[in-house]
Formats: sequence, structure tokens, C-alpha cells
Amino acid sequence: MNFSNKDIDFTDTTITYMSVLYTRVSDRSQVDGASGLDSQETRGREYSRYLGIPVAKVFSDEAISGSIMDRDGITDLLAFLKQCPDGVRYVVIVDDISRLARDVRIFLDLRDAIHETGALLESPTMKFKHTRDADGNFFEGIQALGAQHYREKVAETTKHRSWARLMKGYWVFHAPIGYKYIRSKTEGGILVKDEPVDSIVTEALEGYATGRFSSQAEVQRFLESQPDFRRRKPNGKVRPQVVSDLLSQPLYAGYLESRIRDVPFRKALHEPLISLATFQKIKKRRQSAAYAPARKDIHADFPLRGFVTCGDCEKPLRGSWSKSGSGKKYGYYACHTKGCSSYGKSIPKAKVEDEFAAIVKDMRPSSSLFILLKEMLTTAWSLRASQADELRKSLRHNVLGLEKQIDSLLDRLADTSSKTAEKAFERKIERLEKERLLAADQLENLAQTKVTSEQTIELGMLFLSNPCKLWDSGDITLQRLLLRMAFLEPLPYDRQNGYRTAKTTLPFSTLAEISTKKCKMVPRGGIEPPTRGFSIRCSTN
Repeated sequence: MNFSNKDIDFTDTTITYMSVLYTRVSDRSQVDGASGLDSQETRGREYSRYLGIPVAKVFSDEAISGSIMDRDGITDLLAFLKQCPDGVRYVVIVDDISRLARDVRIFLDLRDAIHETGALLESPTMKFKHTRDADGNFFEGIQALGAQHYREKVAETTKHRSWARLMKGYWVFHAPIGYKYIRSKTEGGILVKDEPVDSIVTEALEGYATGRFSSQAEVQRFLESQPDFRRRKPNGKVRPQVVSDLLSQPLYAGYLESRIRDVPFRKALHEPLISLATFQKIKKRRQSAAYAPARKDIHADFPLRGFVTCGDCEKPLRGSWSKSGSGKKYGYYACHTKGCSSYGKSIPKAKVEDEFAAIVKDMRPSSSLFILLKEMLTTAWSLRASQADELRKSLRHNVLGLEKQIDSLLDRLADTSSKTAEKAFERKIERLEKERLLAADQLENLAQTKVTSEQTIELGMLFLSNPCKLWDSGDITLQRLLLRMAFLEPLPYDRQNGYRTAKTTLPFSTLAEISTKKCKMVPRGGIEPPTRGFSIRCSTN
């Protein structure tokens, strides 16, 4: 390696010269590259050897822009130079002026700060003036301006290219949780599902949309219970902001938008995790009246905490453990409402939960009712299928109508010269485009629905046939899901008489109403006149 910038006699015996190396890269991917930190340091050491002076120390800045002054490596470098011992003069070596700064003002400030400490500035690729004069200032200023121009040009080009890719439907920023980038020869970096995290994210999003998780706190606890979900704090917790980002990211529905790049809401070219309709449900839930936050102290030990209420004051019972003299633990539910006649009076945990399990067990329909219910659901499915056909026709008509409105507004936008009208047209076009995309997504999902009536009905029947399975699972998430799906409101518990009448959801209340009547199944073929299928005769006598 040849160097030709040496113009100072570093062999002067009256002064001890020592070099200080400074290296910098603006991106972590450059750390080990051809112009990485190690490469810059190697070149600096070779140049220091050429000058005939030893290396005192190396300072580095990793993944930080050269357009800012406040850098840890620079701060430490200047502090080191200011502590220069008597009889020693430091020589700061940078591989290139762009490693020191990519901004004219930053370069001039850094150069002056280095010179004020008495140190010299050297580089194997250019010659720095050690005395200030017009030619030196001009040449160094031009070099610094070139480095700044390169940085700004790269940023400008990157911005234009990222805008173009976003407009085409490709995401260009960090991959959201549940996705990862793969390199394609023809399309560049594209998003693909990241197993098994994508399945966890899908379950969390759909769970929130359907009400399985009544709040973001419950989504957070669900994510914390998944070992494969990696975005955690050191204590294993998931940050609330992570949950908020999941619930507000349209990428999961297969759409994208970017206010930074001025890209409106549009269809993306990656496989979605949920439908746009599900994403809209999530958005609507988050914008609606706030749900009562799920209690942080609800856990598997007391699954009915917050759901079972005191029979006297109707306030939720609390659960707690007590320890006997032998050290054995006993669980209790108790009312902690001051002024209540049951205040402080505990009820054994086993008694409250066993009686609740009995209620759930009694909700299981008889075999005859089970057959009747399946017939009813099959009929309901057929009705919904015909309604779906009508919905498809309506959606097609809606999409065509919205497209005509958008085309009309685009023509008016092209003809207007008013900035106010321009902005108004753009806002309305953006709103109509979102409506069109939602309708098109619903239409696409209806066309792609592959779930048969048998599959859907079987899932519903599986729950209705034996809801006690969810309770017996011991999984707090499934147990809380049972409470929301089977009961309309909390259950009051009287210390003397046990549970009061439970108000159940429509399927269970309907089954209970039928079962209280004297019903007899009529076999296929019926009674005269002949009938098809099943019929039922009920008597209230």
C-alpha cells in the first residue's frame, strides 16, 4: 500500500507523536463489510506504521450517521485528546473524510475541535492542511460538501425507490412481528410468513376481533403465554406498545399505507394473516367505548374472580389463599365491600367452583335436543347461504358504484385549480378508496370461503354439546372464554342458598326453554299427513 500524504517530520525527537484512530459505519450491515470497522482500523494502522508512529487508541461509532455531532465515539475521542500528556502530540487518523462527517458544518466543527486540543488530522486518502489558509479551507470544504452531497443523494434515491415499491404494494420498512423478509431475484425483499409466530399473531388478532380477548391486556397475557413469541422484555413480559402495534397494523390484513412516504391505503403483495373485515372489527373495537380492563390478578387459582358476585351487595367476590398452622393452603372467595352483611365472610373455593361446574354440566342438552338443535342449525346455515349470495351481488354493485365515484372525482381533481378543493377531493377519494377496498376484500373472502356447513356446525355443536370441557381444561383463557360465551352477566352467589338463576346466552337459554316443556321427538316419516325431517310437539301442561 502506497501513501503520499506525509508532509510532517514525525521523527522529531523533541515531540513524541502517537496516533489515535477513528472509525465509523452508518449501518450494522457494514460492520463486517469491505469498508467496515475492521477494514478501516487495519488501513489506519498501516498508515500509522507508514508515518512511523505507534497507535495509542481506537475509537469507533457503529450504526450512526455522519450527519450528527453527538456521537459516543467522537465524545470519547475529544475527551481523550484533551487529556494529552506533556511532550506528546496526538495525530487523529480517519480512513476518509466521510468517516469523520457527511455534513459540511459538522466537519468544520469537528476539525476545529480536534485542532483546539493540539492534535493533527491525517488520512491516507486525502491531505489535510495543518495550518489554516484559504486554499486549505476551500479544498477541505469541497471534500466535506461532496460527502454531504453523497449522503443526501443516497437518502433522496432511497426515498424515491421506497415510495415506488410501496406504491407497487411492497413493504420496505422493518418486517412486522409474524413476518420476515426473503430475497427474490426479480422482486427484491418481500414479506413472507414467519412460522410459528404468524400463527400466534393471527390467533391474537382474531381473538380480539371476536371478543375472545376483551381488552389489550388479555391479548398481552396471551402473547406472554406463548413460548415462541420472542418480542419480550428481560422479565418475560410483552410491552403494551407491542400489542398496540399489532392491533393497528393493516399489513396483517394484506394492506399498507405510509404517511412518511405519502402512500395512501392500498392493497399489498404479501399473504395476509387476517381479512380486512377482521381488521376493521379490531379498529372499531379500539375506537368504541372502552372495555373494562381485564384484572391482572385473575389467574388459574381463582378463575371465577371478578365474575361471581356477592348475593347481598352484588359486588364481585375476591379470591385469596390462607395458610393453616400446618402450612397447608386453603382457597376462599369473600366479599370485601364495607357495609355489606357478608363483608369479610369467606366461602370455600371448592364449594363456589364445584357448584359452578354443576351449573355448566346441567347446560349440556339431552341427546334428543342435540339432534333437534343440529337440524335447526342446518336450516339456519341454508338461510345464511342464500343471504350470502345476495350479499355478493350487493358487494359487486357497491364496488362498481365506488369505482365510478372515484373516477368522477379524479376527473374533477384534474380540472380544478383551487388548492382547497384539491385537498377536499383527495380526502374524499382516499375515503372512497378505503370503502372500495373493504368491499372488494369482503367479496374476495366470500368467494374463497371453503368452510362447509358440516365443519361450521360441528364446531358449534362441539361447544354446545359439552361446554364443561372448557371449564375442566384448567386453562384460564378457555375458562374465561366460557364465561363470556355462555353467560350474559355475572352470577350472584348467596352464602346460604348458593347460586341464583343464571342468565345465559341465546343458544343455552333457548335449549333450556325447550327442555322445560314436555317434548316428544316425532320420528322421520311423521304422523298423518306425512312430513319430512324432524318435527317436535311440545306441551306446557
